[in-house]
Amino acid sequence: MTGSRVSAPTRRVGSRVPAFGSARTPPIDSYAFLSDTHTGALIGADGAVDWFCVPHFEGDAVFARLLDRRVGGAFTFSVAADAAPVRRYLPGTLVVESAYRAAGGTATGQDFLAVRTGDEAQPFRADMLLVRRLHVGAGSVRVRAEVTPRPGYGSRPVDWRWDHGQWVAAEAGLRLRSGLSFRVDGATLRAETVLRAGQTIDVLLGYGPGRIDEVDPAELLARTCRTWREWTDRTDYTGRGSAEVRHSAAVLRGLSFDETGALLAAPTASLPEEIGGVRNWDYRFTWHRDAALLLLALFRLGHAEEGRRYLHFLLTMCDCAGEVLTPLVGIHGVTREEAVLEHLDGYADSRPVRIGNEAAHQLQFDTYGHVLDATLSYQQLTGELTTEQWQVLRRHVDTMATRWREPDHGVWEIRGPLRHYVNSKMMAWVCLDRGIRLADLVGDHDAPVERWRGERDAIHAEVVERGFDSGIGSFVLAYDSTELDASLLRMPLVGFLSGDDPRVLSTIDRIRRDLAVAPALIRRYTADDGLPGQEGAFLLCCFELVSALVLAGRREQAAELFDQLCGYAGPLGLYAEQLDADGTALGNYPQAFTHLALIEAALNLDGAGDRDALHAWAQRAARPGTADG
Repeated sequence: MTGSRVSAPTRRVGSRVPAFGSARTPPIDSYAFLSDTHTGALIGADGAVDWFCVPHFEGDAVFARLLDRRVGGAFTFSVAADAAPVRRYLPGTLVVESAYRAAGGTATGQDFLAVRTGDEAQPFRADMLLVRRLHVGAGSVRVRAEVTPRPGYGSRPVDWRWDHGQWVAAEAGLRLRSGLSFRVDGATLRAETVLRAGQTIDVLLGYGPGRIDEVDPAELLARTCRTWREWTDRTDYTGRGSAEVRHSAAVLRGLSFDETGALLAAPTASLPEEIGGVRNWDYRFTWHRDAALLLLALFRLGHAEEGRRYLHFLLTMCDCAGEVLTPLVGIHGVTREEAVLEHLDGYADSRPVRIGNEAAHQLQFDTYGHVLDATLSYQQLTGELTTEQWQVLRRHVDTMATRWREPDHGVWEIRGPLRHYVNSKMMAWVCLDRGIRLADLVGDHDAPVERWRGERDAIHAEVVERGFDSGIGSFVLAYDSTELDASLLRMPLVGFLSGDDPRVLSTIDRIRRDLAVAPALIRRYTADDGLPGQEGAFLLCCFELVSALVLAGRREQAAELFDQLCGYAGPLGLYAEQLDADGTALGNYPQAFTHLALIEAALNLDGAGDRDALHAWAQRAARPGTADG
């Protein structure tokens, strides 16, 4: 395939370059995402690395031009000014290949973060090398490279020094080795040359401790491709949307931290949910709301090893927590305090620029439901839950049985007064329901199951009575309101009500009508969240609408919607968090839960049953002696 995308079908919409999209501010979804599962990089179509955090995903952005074109710092690698590259991911990998056709010649480049196969404890091993290579196929091309790290998210320059065959920028923790002849120009390394047919040039940028060894870049490329393909070849799904599912699975693997198995929501910070607006957040954390969906997707697609590693991380965080589970944690289990970087202008002048995330201190009761839902599926599939792990979870189920009547901040982290959010009550029901079933599976006859069952049934009755507004014919965001909330599309997906329940059907219809932004695109809520401006369509909810339509028996509508949403992917098959009405990508990128919801939607379409395909599969696949009927 010679187009811009290997692992997904041809795009069904145009390139959607927004009004602000220019050489100055590239569209968010024009960036390629690279990962070695330890850190990630974003590379623009112009060949510039505009985002790169070291020594890991949550670390300091030493290239942050993504958030400020003036001072952010970048690693540019330009080939023949008259040649715009055709880019794609090499099949089954996160290696980006760029094909250049210039007046003077043709060239092909690969950009990747080098990775190798590890062991059971750490399946992927990062070489801690960003590799950029270019081979000229015919004629000649001019190549220019500039490396300008600015540690502290663009707050300070570096001093480059030559040290026994490599350049070192100690302040940024970077080292560079290349066949190109670089020279120092202030805080920048610069190189320029003309390459002729048959010549290959490589630039290796290391971010780990020690020196860059004498390595063969061609072998690094071959080993990295082999490592990725060995993983993606285990994705044993050939049903509806298989190309999108396989690509999304690779993206999720790239967003998983090698040391702990934690999943980042996204590798970026402060990409705006509204261009020029203030809705700019740091997403380099693990949100527990992704737990059940991620674990089920990993196991269903043939990646049980990664599913186990993630569940272990999740339960470790539950054990470390006090009475209250935090909705998000850092990839090492520690969450950075939210701060504003005053020295950055922000993406397309969207300020403030934030790192850290204040939502870690919020009270979000839906978290408990997601954790228990994930654990039930894990136990059904493996039977490996230990007594100690169950005791930790039992404590949290007890917490929900006691506290579910309290208001909280809700799944959407609205920074306002606590309210009785319907989604939070629904997920408290999930927590208790899964806790009851787990107690039976693990044989805990001392668990207060009758109390849990009484509270679970009380939640259900209250949500049906107070969470549904007959006047508008829909479940609503919070008690005593008429505001809509697209997260309630998950009601049939978690088994709270059946997909063809009249109240679910009318909720779907109301959400499709009143939260619509554009064809196939819906917002997540109508509430006043206390912030100026307005966000775009929330892609997680758009794909969850596909799943809800399948469970409602409206498969043709669901299939049409799924195809439309697949057409909204960026040129490299990646999704941000949100889209504007014109298709402009918004929010942090690439977004894990968008790709997770795509996988769920595809599997539901392929199953076309009256139950959520992932949960139903987990129950059918239950190990002997663990089935719970």
